[in-house]
Amino acid sequence: MTPIGPHLTSFLREYLPSQREMSVQTSDTYAYAFQLLVCFAADRLKTTPAGLSIEQLDATLILAFLEHLEKKRGNCARTRNSRLAAIKTFFRFLEYRLPSCLEQAHRIRAIPVKKTDEVIIGYLNREEIQTLMDAPDPSSRYGLRDRAMLHLAYAGGLRVSELVGLHLTDLALHPQPTIHVMGKGRRERVLPLWKETAKAVRDWLKVRGQPKSTALFPNARGDDMTRSGFEYILEKHVRTASAKQSSMANKQVSPHSMRHSCAMHTFQATGDIRKVALWLGHASLQSTEVYLRADPTEKLEAMASLSPPTLRRGQFRPPDKLLAMLRSKG
Repeated sequence: MTPIGPHLTSFLREYLPSQREMSVQTSDTYAYAFQLLVCFAADRLKTTPAGLSIEQLDATLILAFLEHLEKKRGNCARTRNSRLAAIKTFFRFLEYRLPSCLEQAHRIRAIPVKKTDEVIIGYLNREEIQTLMDAPDPSSRYGLRDRAMLHLAYAGGLRVSELVGLHLTDLALHPQPTIHVMGKGRRERVLPLWKETAKAVRDWLKVRGQPKSTALFPNARGDDMTRSGFEYILEKHVRTASAKQSSMANKQVSPHSMRHSCAMHTFQATGDIRKVALWLGHASLQSTEVYLRADPTEKLEAMASLSPPTLRRGQFRPPDKLLAMLRSKG
């Protein structure tokens, strides 16, 4: 029996960051997936997580774990597939380190992903975005920070990991205000900033001070802000904005809603899905096509270019009462 601990440690601390060059956020996501898996397996096998062996994590147990995620934890198919992807990557890693588990790895990697619904994305219109930007109090230090974060999240179409991962060295204010973003899959992009966005960032830098963190937007303790920290900030300002903009009351606004809003407004302004993909840092247009489905403009233009089928004119005649009675008795 082969203990899983040493191999999992090497996978998370050496293979993912060094050989695969995955981001800290991806490594953390994988680590959480295995935290859930080993706790489930230890409980099922009546042992401790440290006492688990690789051979015990067979395809049957992995399938049971995936079912547990959906039925007990209430995870959606997309989250289930994400956890499965982490497990498959680990067993692909083991194939070259433990040839004895080759067949076991092949069985696990053969587990299919579940189909997911292609839902229509939610986004904020321009009035709602403006109300949200105006929600932070500009007379307070953290109000200036929050306003700059919201402006940058929307203007850059940033993922929350990209936003909280920004450092002072990623910002250039001269000659043209720009921000350097390290995106998903280690794809870099440099984005110019609107004058309003640049002003919001400058106003924040005037009161930022010199905290111990080099992050552009540190938290109240001066440390790097976390994803959950920004989610809390956004939720607070969404409540304020919803009180002024009633249309926001029934919308689920998440950090990714800011990215979606930027993408939709960029597409509506340019009509070019390729520019949206470039701005968001997508690897392919397939990821950007979701915005085509959400915007009715393209569909209305398609309707206008077609001629609807003609309908044959007719005149409604009510059925004869006597014939109706005779037919019902037949």
